[in-house]
Amino acid sequence: MDRRHFLGGITGGIMAVALWQVWPQRAEAAYPFALSDAEWKKRLSPWAYKVLRQKATEFPGSSPLNEEHRAGLFSCAGCDQQLFSSKTKFDSGTGWPSFWAALPRSVGTSRDLGLGEIRTEVHCARCGGHLGHVFDDGPRPTGRRYCMNGVALRFNPA
Repeated sequence: MDRRHFLGGITGGIMAVALWQVWPQRAEAAYPFALSDAEWKKRLSPWAYKVLRQKATEFPGSSPLNEEHRAGLFSCAGCDQQLFSSKTKFDSGTGWPSFWAALPRSVGTSRDLGLGEIRTEVHCARCGGHLGHVFDDGPRPTGRRYCMNGVALRFNPA
């Protein structure tokens, strides 16, 4: 093997790893609640559509749900799947509604490399809508911080 073939092999390997890192980790799976893109646009506000269907992030501090302290449940704004109990909500100081636990089987996760760092995306298990991200810097008892976009949630008081 000559030097040119060796370097070409190395370069090809590096490119393969780089592509693997940016390749979508979650194909649009078949979720129990599915709509066409046109139906999602009709169902959601423009900003909720950008967050839930295009993985945008709302501006920190912009959600009225940051100040929601009543007992109740937070549901997906796209499909009404119950996601979080108000009992697990806490003020993370980040500007987004935060929770230390999700309801059982309510959310799914996938790897997100969108900002050049590895994060864990959180999506609704029923419709696949992007909700936010989960981090390992939350309070006890789980140590998790589900940092959610308020526009992706709907609050239902108890």
